[in-house]
Amino acid sequence: MAARKEDVSALCGKLIEDARRGVFKPVYVLMGDEPYYPDLVCSAIIDNCIDEFGKDFNETICFGADVTPDMVITSARRYPMMADRQLVVVKEAQMMKGIEELASYCEAPLESTVLVLLLHNATLDKRRALYKIVSKVGAVVDSPALRDYEIPSWINSYYASRGLRIEPAAASLLAESAGTDLSRIAVETDKLLKNLPEGVKSVSVQDIETNVGISRQYNVFELNKLLSLRNASRALVVAGRLGNEAKFQMPAAISAMYTHFYRILRYGILLSQGGRPSTADISAALAGVHPAFYKEYDQAVRNYPVPKAMAVISLLCDFDYRAKGGDGEVVSPAELMVELTARILNV
Repeated sequence: MAARKEDVSALCGKLIEDARRGVFKPVYVLMGDEPYYPDLVCSAIIDNCIDEFGKDFNETICFGADVTPDMVITSARRYPMMADRQLVVVKEAQMMKGIEELASYCEAPLESTVLVLLLHNATLDKRRALYKIVSKVGAVVDSPALRDYEIPSWINSYYASRGLRIEPAAASLLAESAGTDLSRIAVETDKLLKNLPEGVKSVSVQDIETNVGISRQYNVFELNKLLSLRNASRALVVAGRLGNEAKFQMPAAISAMYTHFYRILRYGILLSQGGRPSTADISAALAGVHPAFYKEYDQAVRNYPVPKAMAVISLLCDFDYRAKGGDGEVVSPAELMVELTARILNV
């Protein structure tokens, strides 16, 4: 059972719940560009498949670079010792040469063996036998990377699954900090929950700022807002402070700014078509933006009509090249951020 992108979370939830109940598939392929869900399912299987007393005899965990398909098949065809089942896990399975040779075992897997193939930042060839067979007899988790604009929505859903509500501005702030790294969002959330008073069900910007260590005054989210409003003096201060932070990464900042101005461009094109756009059209143009922030984009479109938005996007591409050392210049991130901000304000 392979999952479509929108079903990955639900599928993983079911597989994890099954593992906790002691229900397992004979073969799992856990793969994709986003490792969060594959790692989550793999951990659940390891935690629940073999009890602590049987792990020495009935649990084999190896790495793809260290084994061959024949070695994995030999392990998988062993019978468990004084137990109902054994577990064989191949981590970094994408490193195993000839992985397709495992298809012969998967055609008739041993009922007493649970075989897990965990691939990181890689997928099986879906046209070939191994993927097709495991899709029929076992479980395939194919976890695609989320785009920047999808992260705030994912954060909202993730917090809801933890019994929490997160304010739109707080979700955006966390998204700007963590980027598309779902594991980091989960870790930061665990850290946050340990520090929140017992019984708190709503997470605010102040909670994120205090417990996750993100400044709401000096972050890319705030800089984008100031640029939208063309608040030049404040934007330049934020750009300088942001660029001087120890953990600051220029390419990541430019990526967030590109997403912001691409939304402005799409929204500007929509409005230029005349008439009053539907709620659905606005939502599509501003994908990933909470409706609470739509007014900010109304102002942004006035300050950056389509030609100016395109010019800013071109600037961001140029500065991305410079930030990655493309032209050989040596400039501090703070200087580069201030220059970029000034150039955008002068478009």
